[in-house]
Amino acid sequence: MASRLIAVESADDPRIAEFRDIRERDLTGRQNRFIAEGSVVLRMLVEANRSGRFAVEKVLLLRNRVDGIAAILEGLPDSVPVYVAEAQVLDRIVGFHLHRGVLALGRREVAEIDLIERLPECSLVLVGCGISNHDNAGSMFRNAAAFKADAVFLDETSCDPLYRKALRVSVGSVLSVPYERKGTALDVLTRLAVNGFAIWTLSPRGETDIREIPPTSRMALVVGTEGEGLPPAVLERFCSARIPQSEELDSLNVATATGIALFAMSSAAKLI
Repeated sequence: MASRLIAVESADDPRIAEFRDIRERDLTGRQNRFIAEGSVVLRMLVEANRSGRFAVEKVLLLRNRVDGIAAILEGLPDSVPVYVAEAQVLDRIVGFHLHRGVLALGRREVAEIDLIERLPECSLVLVGCGISNHDNAGSMFRNAAAFKADAVFLDETSCDPLYRKALRVSVGSVLSVPYERKGTALDVLTRLAVNGFAIWTLSPRGETDIREIPPTSRMALVVGTEGEGLPPAVLERFCSARIPQSEELDSLNVATATGIALFAMSSAAKLI
């Protein structure tokens, strides 16, 4: 292991330029590259690298974290450089105190095949419309992984789930749950409906109790941004469901609501 470690003595070292000031210059959106932070997310990225959906380009570590994640590093291809730095140098590189001490530069390999075409005949998917909060986006992926959703679909107005904070909140689930982010909300839902999905929008004023949704072989749960919720055009066109709750509260956080609704739907479909 020691033979593959590359010491970094200066924050200006050009070999680790992608990690410099990551709060101000996040790599999301640049040729599908992104920053993965923390040992859990690094482990997920290494596993995703084996599947071919993602690639690890380089790793930057706090020197005293090397021994603790040696087993994860052994899963990296020999071609991936592993840079190590002392705490003062690492903090100058990233622009703040990085107590986790584990960073990786990842790359998403763009799939040419339509994600819907790869879904099994019995599928549960989550659809996000206008999800602008990165914490909520990360939580949605974590819920999708927890309740065995087969994929996540995001419309073009939703934030990028590969943003560093969203990826961290998802505890790496963005790297394990297949997803697409493109098109308008109606475009996404129309494609799913054409492919046999029963579309269920989630709203505090939904017509059907989430516990009473009839199970079908293909189901899609649709959630919108907090405050505005789903667009009227979406609510008017598809079936709606609600989570019963106290009359004193008008709505739930989208991350919480997604978890409850996915649990109910996956239970009905006997996925868990």
